[in-house]
Amino acid sequence: MVIGAAVMLSIGMGMRSSLGLFMTPVTRDLGITISDFTFAIAMQNLIWGLSQPLVGAYADRFGCRPVMVGGTLLYIGGLVVTIFATGWISLTLGMGLMVGVALACTAANLGLTASARSVSPASRSMVLGVLSAFGSVGSFLCAPLAQGLIGGYGWQIGFVSFIALACSMLPAAWITGTADKFQSAIWGEDGSPVDFRSVLRDAARHRGYMTMTGAFFVCGLQLFFLTAHLPTYLALCGQDPMLSAEALGMIGLFNIAGCYILGWLGGRFPKHVLLGLVYLLRSITLAVYFMLPATQVSTLIFAAVMGLLWLGVLPLTQGLVAQMFGLRYLATLSGFAFFNHQIGSFVGIWGGGLIFDALGSYDRAWQIGVAIGLVAGIAQMLAGDQPKRGGVLRPATA
Repeated sequence: MVIGAAVMLSIGMGMRSSLGLFMTPVTRDLGITISDFTFAIAMQNLIWGLSQPLVGAYADRFGCRPVMVGGTLLYIGGLVVTIFATGWISLTLGMGLMVGVALACTAANLGLTASARSVSPASRSMVLGVLSAFGSVGSFLCAPLAQGLIGGYGWQIGFVSFIALACSMLPAAWITGTADKFQSAIWGEDGSPVDFRSVLRDAARHRGYMTMTGAFFVCGLQLFFLTAHLPTYLALCGQDPMLSAEALGMIGLFNIAGCYILGWLGGRFPKHVLLGLVYLLRSITLAVYFMLPATQVSTLIFAAVMGLLWLGVLPLTQGLVAQMFGLRYLATLSGFAFFNHQIGSFVGIWGGGLIFDALGSYDRAWQIGVAIGLVAGIAQMLAGDQPKRGGVLRPATA
C-alpha cells in the first residue's frame, strides 16, 4: 500500500511540478501571453485546493480507492485536452480544471492519509517523510524527460509521455486503496458520516491549527512561484534552457534527503517549530539567490538548498494535524489546510505573471514572497501544537 502511494505521489507531483517547462513553447505556438499560461496553472492550484476538502471528506467516508482511481482517469483526460488546446480557454480547461481536480484525488493528501492510518504513532512521522520523498523522485525524472522531448520533438510529445506515465498510476491507485481496510478501526462499525459543521468549528477554535493553515498559504506561494517562473527567469538571465530542467531535477534529488530528515526530526522535536524554521530558511535562501547574478553554479546550489526544504513540510503538517485532532478526520482537516496552501499557489503563480507583464521583472514578486515568508515562519514557531481539548474529534450524530 505504501509503495502504491509512493508511485502515485512521485508521478503525479513530478508531472505537475514540470509544467513550467512548457511555458515558452506553448505560449509561442498558441499565441497566448505568459499570464494566460500561468492563469491556467494558477486555476489548477485553486481548483485543487477548492476540491481537496470535499475529496478528503468523501475519502474519509467511503474510502480512498474509488477517489484515487477516478482521479487518475481524470488526470489522463486533462492531459489529452491540453495536447489539443487551441487557446487559453481550452488550456485552462485541461491543464487547469481537470488536472486540478485530479490532483486533489491523487496527490499528497490521500496518499499520506492512507499511510498515516496504517502505521504506529511512533513511526508515523518517519514513514510520512519517506513517502513524501518519493514525490521528489518524480520531479528528478519528469523534468529532464519533458525538457528533452520538448526540445527534440515538441511540447505535444512531452505531454504524450506524461499520459503514458499517468497510466501507470492506475494500478498504484488500486493498490493504495487497500488502506481502506483500516477504515472500520477508525470510524467504528456504524460508519458515522462527516459532520462538516462540527469539524470546522473545532478546527477554527484551535490556534495551532489556524496558524499552521495560514502559514501554509505562504508555502504554496513561494514554491509554486518558483516552479512556474524559474524557467522564464533563467531565460531572461541568458541561461541555457536545460538549466531549468536541471534545477528542477536538483530540487527533486535533494528533496529526497530533505523529506527523510524532516520526517525523522518531526518524530523527535516539536513539529510547529520545525515548520517555522523551514519557512524562515526558505525565505532567506530566496532573497540571497535573487539578489545575486543568476549563474549555473548559483542556480544549482539554490535548487539543492530549496530541495532540502521542499516537500518536507508534508510529513510535518500531516503529522501535526494527526497530533492535534487524531486520525478520524485527517483527510478532511488536511484538505482544508491544503486549500489555503493552494490559494497561496494561485497568488504566487498568477500574481508572478501579472507582476512580470506589468513591470518586466520578477524583482517585486520575490521581494513580496520573502517578506511574508519571514512573517509566516515566526508566527508558526510561536504557535501551539497541543491536541484539541477533550481528545480526538467527536463522532457526528446519525
